[in-house]
Amino acid sequence: MANQDPLVDLLARCALRDRRAFETLYRQTSPTLYGLLLKLTRDREQAADLLQEGFVRVWQRAGDYRPRLGQPITWMGSIVRHLAIDRLRRGEHRRRGELDDEAWARLADTGLGPDERLEVERSDSALARCLEGLEPEPRRAVLLAYFEGLTHEALARALNRPLGTVKAWVRRSLQRLKTCLGEAP
Repeated sequence: MANQDPLVDLLARCALRDRRAFETLYRQTSPTLYGLLLKLTRDREQAADLLQEGFVRVWQRAGDYRPRLGQPITWMGSIVRHLAIDRLRRGEHRRRGELDDEAWARLADTGLGPDERLEVERSDSALARCLEGLEPEPRRAVLLAYFEGLTHEALARALNRPLGTVKAWVRRSLQRLKTCLGEAP
């Protein structure tokens, strides 16, 4: 069954260094990603900088995208979101006016060190490997629940499946992931 999302094809072509595909991908997704960045940073200039940096990463990592694990826009959104969070944690943002206690606490958070980042990356790789071992529909249910925050009822509607089926998929899939990650090196 062919994937109907044209962004999947554009990302595959970007992985082959097709500049025209990259231009098309940028035109189709940059408004959405810019909106996400603007919401996170509340700064137009910084959002534009992060968007540019995010698309450089998308170009560099297009070959890493796996359609089975989620939608292209979700994958790209994750890239720019992590860039924004990293920049905000490093304090590389402009704030106007006074900061409240919560803002100062966010600025004081230095983020993860190199060893911790490496461990997070290893965990992410292990999780991706384990997710690939799930059946397509249960994997989609878990991804929608995790990335989109859908409840069992919303999943059942989105996947057009009975509520009991969706609950079973999520429960069994989480158990399989737990087992797989427990065995991961």
